[in-house]
Amino acid sequence: MNGIIMEIRAGTGGEEAALFAADLFRMYSRFAEKQNWSTNLIESHPTGLGGYREVIFEIKGADVYSQLKYESGVHRVQRIPTTEKSGRIHTSTISIAVLPEASETEIKINPQDLRIDVQRSSGPGGQNVNKIESAVRITHLSTGLVVTCQEGRSQQHNREKALTVLRARLLAKKRTEEMAQRGAQRREQIGTAGRAEKIRTYNFPQNRVTDHRLNKSWHKLDKIIDGDLKPIVKVFERTSKKNKES
Repeated sequence: MNGIIMEIRAGTGGEEAALFAADLFRMYSRFAEKQNWSTNLIESHPTGLGGYREVIFEIKGADVYSQLKYESGVHRVQRIPTTEKSGRIHTSTISIAVLPEASETEIKINPQDLRIDVQRSSGPGGQNVNKIESAVRITHLSTGLVVTCQEGRSQQHNREKALTVLRARLLAKKRTEEMAQRGAQRREQIGTAGRAEKIRTYNFPQNRVTDHRLNKSWHKLDKIIDGDLKPIVKVFERTSKKNKES
């Protein structure tokens, strides 16, 4: 069994982007359930209306990375927000990063290179939900990477999950640097979540999803957003197989 860390962040569009982030978090969670994979929430920053400014979670199961690695990038949504009285269609974006989990043998972390801070976990609005200091913030001093985790009930659990995220980010950083050293053009995985950097558009009025890398569309957006990602995943698997054979 392998695993990935998926990070979803709201981009352009304010609260509507945060609501779309929540929609995609649910979409991937439902897809994982259909595949008999397990999911585990690591860190989240919810908004008052039920969206997420950021949500980080773990998915474990067979062939997780091979099926979801193409989800990395900027996802755009076009729909009429429930708060829009004039019926005008809004465009918002979120960014997704898919990081393969790294083992301790792949990425060795020197404990002396870590600064670990603990504090009380907090819920929406900054309300303390635990009376003990269980939230963990880890700073990797040599790279400046910072990871926080407060979803678990114990400090030890949050520490382990934060280290899991840190290893995944360090592995992604290492692979990117290795590609650059081999002369490959460096590509940022998620960009700045601007509208022009989109890899996929979810058009609710037309009930359609379009992947701009493949120049291909799928209808029944309502089913896709409910976790029926298999049709999209299969096309990427076939395309990847053809590229390897050619």
